[in-house]
Amino acid sequence: QVQLTESGGGLVQAGGSLRLSCACSGRTFSNYAMGWLRQGPGKEREFVAAIRWDGVFTTYADSVKGRFAISRDNTKNEVYLQMSSLKPEDTAVYYCAAAPGHGVYTQLKAYDSWGQGTQVTVSS
Repeated sequence: QVQLTESGGGLVQAGGSLRLSCACSGRTFSNYAMGWLRQGPGKEREFVAAIRWDGVFTTYADSVKGRFAISRDNTKNEVYLQMSSLKPEDTAVYYCAAAPGHGVYTQLKAYDSWGQGTQVTVSS
């Protein structure tokens, strides 16, 4: 497993943007696919975006496609989520997670390391 620390959450108005960052330590970062997942108030945790170990392949939940972009920097052991055109329904705790392997993973059970989460609140 790896240790993950998210940052960059906050309060933003609808239509605004935020960039989340996640720092990884403990194991070889490039051995892991990375993902962002979120849990809104009263909702189950859900997949948001994922990126392959080399950054070449990405995938997104339909609800964020075209508005969010996931990227990673293997030289800095970091993964990012650029969020634009934010909506009130994007309000959630956002988690960074790592999955061992060279695929791109949308299922939560694929991820074996999780950060503590960062709160994103979008006001209308």
